[in-house]
Amino acid sequence: MNSDIQRRLDERGIVLVEPKPPRYRYVHFTRAGDIAYLSGKTAMADGSVRYAGRLGAELGLDDGKSAAALCATNLLSTIEYGIGLENVRSVLKLTGYVASAPDFVDQAVVIDAASELIADVLGESGVHARSALGVAVLPGNSAVEVELVIRTTTSVD
Repeated sequence: MNSDIQRRLDERGIVLVEPKPPRYRYVHFTRAGDIAYLSGKTAMADGSVRYAGRLGAELGLDDGKSAAALCATNLLSTIEYGIGLENVRSVLKLTGYVASAPDFVDQAVVIDAASELIADVLGESGVHARSALGVAVLPGNSAVEVELVIRTTTSVD
């Protein structure tokens, strides 16, 4: 990892950990040429969901933002251990899903926490297009799930 990225992680107190193998039938990412599609990451740490429930019901806005930042950290870990953060040419698209009560409408505010973290850590290459969606429920009752599409400096066919 390059020193600028490591410095930005250190400034935020973020420690990246090697992802555990998926519990279900998928892989952490797939690649086509220089594009990598990262599977969605939920708000898990140490093997359990840290932010469970729906925003606007069991959880508040600050919980949602923390959950989104945790999802982004999990994605950064996946990139570092699978591809290398220094090999990210650009983040093309971030899609965030927020488990929401019917009247909760601040999905974009929640997913901003993930967007900000990705852009802050990766710099210009972390600026991305985005969608923020409200859903009824997410795997493991996670409050948030975030997925990425990135362009890498290397190509695999």
